[in-house]
Amino acid sequence: MADQDSDPETLDLFTEPADYCPPPPKATAQTHTLLSGRTLTIHLVGHNPLWGHHLWNAGRLISTYLESHPTLIISKTVLELGAGAGLPSLVSTEIGARFVVVTDYPDPDLVKNLWANVEEYYGGKEKGEERRIVAEGYCWGNDAVPLLAHLPSSESKTPGFEVLILADLLFNHSEHRKLVATIEATLQKTEEAKALVFFTPYRPWLYEKDMAFFDLARQRGFVVEKVLEEKMEKVMFESDPGDEELRRTVFGFVVRWKL
Repeated sequence: MADQDSDPETLDLFTEPADYCPPPPKATAQTHTLLSGRTLTIHLVGHNPLWGHHLWNAGRLISTYLESHPTLIISKTVLELGAGAGLPSLVSTEIGARFVVVTDYPDPDLVKNLWANVEEYYGGKEKGEERRIVAEGYCWGNDAVPLLAHLPSSESKTPGFEVLILADLLFNHSEHRKLVATIEATLQKTEEAKALVFFTPYRPWLYEKDMAFFDLARQRGFVVEKVLEEKMEKVMFESDPGDEELRRTVFGFVVRWKL
């Protein structure tokens, strides 16, 4: 007699095999050591179509750049766009920013993870310390009033953030115009205000399309200055095609109003 478990007539056709739907990737964490010696634990979401599950090279390097140039941040208001895990925003808080708004696409998991990293950061601080950072969901190009509403009240008659941070966002070529529009809407219109735009051409054959972002910025009345070009020890994605030198190079630019 055939084994009952192998009899086709006794099989439950509606029961999925145990490995039919693999579980979603688990959240991970990485560390980043500051120049001061403090180590930050950065939580990352599981696999995310918006790439929030990576701690990007430009995010690491712009954080180190800010530490090396603290006057860019100290007592300034800061807005980070497309922050992922929000490392540069946490570093800005550590340096002494007046107030930081860290944003990414309003995906619940991404925003929840940003808040988790804020909580982790303050977990290593003295209890009762005033919190100078908030996390928000934001779509580039949308109404920026909710972001500007976080700015501390001041005597300044010029609304806007004094520093914007954009780390590894330029591969989104279709979003360049929205990014520039957001800079226009949120960057304080003063000679001192600046947007820091750092990126790696992860697809070297599209490097010119990455750089087209700065042409759009110039067309909208901004001045663009290159401030950094630095090679990382290794590429982020070893199996990717294209020029390896470019894929491990981080370029840094400052975008200012032309006044």
